[in-house]
Amino acid sequence: MNTVQQVRAKYKLIALDLDGTLLTDEKHITEETKKWLQYAVDHGVKVIFSTGRGLQTTKGFWDELGLDSPMVLLNGAEVWEGPGRLKKRVFLPRDTVRYMHAIAVERGEWYWGYSVESLTGDKDWTPEMLERNWMKFGIGSNDQQKLAEIKEELLSWGTLEVTRSAPINMEISVKGITKESGVREVCQMLGLSMSDVIAMGDSDNDAKLLKAAGLGVAMANGEEHIKSIADVITTTNNEDGVAQAIRKYVFQIE
Repeated sequence: MNTVQQVRAKYKLIALDLDGTLLTDEKHITEETKKWLQYAVDHGVKVIFSTGRGLQTTKGFWDELGLDSPMVLLNGAEVWEGPGRLKKRVFLPRDTVRYMHAIAVERGEWYWGYSVESLTGDKDWTPEMLERNWMKFGIGSNDQQKLAEIKEELLSWGTLEVTRSAPINMEISVKGITKESGVREVCQMLGLSMSDVIAMGDSDNDAKLLKAAGLGVAMANGEEHIKSIADVITTTNNEDGVAQAIRKYVFQIE
């Protein structure tokens, strides 16, 4: 690789989805990807997560990479300035969570939520949970028709952002809260613009960010509509797709 003095990064911030993007199917970060992430950091590029996951399931990867950069979690509902430095949280109204919980229970679908205290699934849900503050609520079903009906009902309220990280689920936040809104906030903190951002993802909850970034990179394993709206497509999450994109598009090393 070229020396630090010879290399100039084309983008100043790399925003990474986790599942299906940075992580392999076995939920690991490959050594090749770690090498190029460190290379980016060494050349002054900020590396951040832009994920639907919360801190409970993200911190281990944050620590593993030794990053001291901001993070966008829970599809933008939680933004961190750095490890242990919370910038903001956006909570769903409790009545809204009660309504969504009731819909999931009545229709026999599985559900989960991210609060400050926990990631809680339906098997561990208790009445006390409805008194907590939730940043993201999820509903899952193997029946696409049922999911579509629930999504239509939730969107009709006019107060919610409804996306998905897989074909069998939906992820719900306050309207206007997305990975894009979170990354925009990070850019404001760092004095950057969205044109300085290269964003990578594979699912519906990455769509707005990929379209808004200076370069939107879809994974080869991504959903077809994500690949259709992205600027470029890299290799799969199991084939060092993130590393390939950093090398090729950030540093233009063939």
